[in-house]
Amino acid sequence: TEQVVAVAGGIIGGIVLFVLIGITGYLLWKKFCCLFSYEKLTSPVKTTNAKAFFQDQSTSEIQLKGTSRSRSVPFIVPPTLHGRDWINLTNEEQVQEDSDPYMIPQSGPRSSFHSLAGAYVVGTINPELYKFPEDKSETDFPEGNIGRLWFSIEYEQESERLLVSLIKVRKLQPPADSCSPFVKIYLLPDERSYLQSKTKRKTLNPQFDENFVFQVSSKMLLQRTLKFLVYHIDKQKKHHLLGQVMFPLKNEMLTDDNKLVIWRDLEKENLEPPSDYGDIQFSLSYNDYLGRLTVVVLRARGLKLQEESHAVSVYVKVSLMNHNKFIKTKKTAAVLGSPNPVYNETFSFKADQTELDTASLSLSVLQSIKGEKTHLLGRVVVGPFMYTRGKELEHWNEMISKPKELVKRWHALCHST
Repeated sequence: TEQVVAVAGGIIGGIVLFVLIGITGYLLWKKFCCLFSYEKLTSPVKTTNAKAFFQDQSTSEIQLKGTSRSRSVPFIVPPTLHGRDWINLTNEEQVQEDSDPYMIPQSGPRSSFHSLAGAYVVGTINPELYKFPEDKSETDFPEGNIGRLWFSIEYEQESERLLVSLIKVRKLQPPADSCSPFVKIYLLPDERSYLQSKTKRKTLNPQFDENFVFQVSSKMLLQRTLKFLVYHIDKQKKHHLLGQVMFPLKNEMLTDDNKLVIWRDLEKENLEPPSDYGDIQFSLSYNDYLGRLTVVVLRARGLKLQEESHAVSVYVKVSLMNHNKFIKTKKTAAVLGSPNPVYNETFSFKADQTELDTASLSLSVLQSIKGEKTHLLGRVVVGPFMYTRGKELEHWNEMISKPKELVKRWHALCHST
């Protein structure tokens, strides 16, 4: 019996030992499998070379692309490894977030592979792209500016009404410390009647927001010019002209659904009395790089018309001459029945810099009546010392000394041919 008990005990002990060895082997095998499964994940963390990590990943993706056309799956941190620090994988970027397994940086360029370091934050807005452009008309005032006026115009075809809205004036330069401005509005050539705004007390930046209506036919509309006169009224009720704006309507497309908002700088009125045959105002500019002479015919005043009627048309002929020979001639559009026509037309002539000592410009103001001969109202010539003196010579020399700048002046007309 003792032998039987010993044999049985040995068998039972062997079985228990075999079971323990089996369990131990199973646990060791399971642990070895887990370590083998995460070997590629943990190895980049142990190294401090971030470039090697990305090279390995990009290499594996290239291999995947060679076998399949589908894109590689973005790298995702397993939930079991949350809480570990994933820092400095790229320069100045922190990829790891405590609660989000999808690692997304706040900014950075898109990388060539689908990794966390190359991802963008969806829904972020760059506020610089949504800024309204600065309105420079409110801030950009040239040197010597005496004020700026804003207005809008609209024309109703059916009722033949010109609607003018006086909006505001800014940066007035009054003769005294205080300023109480108002505006008179004319529709030239009619200078006998005008519409007037309310007076704004003690302000250099009046806000008017007033509407005015002029009755004018569509046929005559493009021959008209709006004239704004800005005045200051002092304590003695005297009116002081601060500046004016002239706005010809001939170049504007005015319709019922086209309301134009416009601003113009105030200009000083020429307070000198007109000359015997009237005066003309124009600007000169010379571009030495392009060899181009530019003339801007602005307006004329005090013209002595042979007959004042709507059938009379007045225009300006601009001629470039060299050694008193006509090289090229251009004409403005005709303005009907006004001794104070406004043109605002620009003409350019080719003129080499070496020719400026022998070249000159002739501006002739002409009147024409249907069925009759054209009549010369006056003429002025500007050019070098060879042809001119006084204001005409000064204007020419100032144009040459200030290349690419528009030099504006008034000139008296004479009747010599």
